[in-house]
Amino acid sequence: MSDILDKILAVKRDEVVAGKRHQSQAQIEQAAREAAPVRDFTGALRARIAAGQSAVIAEIKKASPSKGVIRADFRPDEIARAYEAGGAACLSVLTDEDFFLGHADYLRAARAACKLPVLRKDFMVDPWQVFEARAMGADAILLIVAALSLSQMQEMEAVAESLGLAVLVESHNAGELDLALQLRTPLIGINNRNLRTFEVSLDTTLDQLERIPADRLVITESGILAPADVQRMRAHAVHAFLVGEAFMRADDPGAALRGLFG
Repeated sequence: MSDILDKILAVKRDEVVAGKRHQSQAQIEQAAREAAPVRDFTGALRARIAAGQSAVIAEIKKASPSKGVIRADFRPDEIARAYEAGGAACLSVLTDEDFFLGHADYLRAARAACKLPVLRKDFMVDPWQVFEARAMGADAILLIVAALSLSQMQEMEAVAESLGLAVLVESHNAGELDLALQLRTPLIGINNRNLRTFEVSLDTTLDQLERIPADRLVITESGILAPADVQRMRAHAVHAFLVGEAFMRADDPGAALRGLFG
């Protein structure tokens, strides 16, 4: 587990090579253009915050490298409906197969079951995957600073913008935040879990807040497990959250969402 990120990225690059053999650039671009209209991911978050509420991106995740299988009875469509009823602003769906037991079909099923905008949660290493995300119905993509150069992120952000996709750029420390802030996207995710060690600390978000311009929307990710964690973040004007594991272990994920965010 010492450096799982490098292992994931190596597998992901092989996946992209295989994907390109299966679908040409022209084919994947056509599939992206023919996908259902994009839902406004950023707008959904801002609307909740403007109403004085927490803006929750509720995650649909079957497993993780650090915890193994989190939810054995895994039905993405039912989970999506429960999240929508529970007050989620958006969804995040894991599509990585090898390490998180995700699948593109999980995103398709979740999105079809509700009206919420959906983030494709995966490890993006090539612009081809951005077209692939839109083709499977995603409304937003994740760019992880630890996995990419600034030029790679800028290239993928440009592709996302051309397709109407929102971009959530994720950092873990001050150096990564400096790079994240060079993108145009307003969505700045701060992951409290170190992707190289999988250790979690909420201070990761709080320690970086003063360096983030007011026109950006901070999304704290990982480690939000109790109402006190939510209150701590909101006391520091962090009102957007990406939460998964705390809900995935619950019998009713929607009820767990309501319980955590009131």
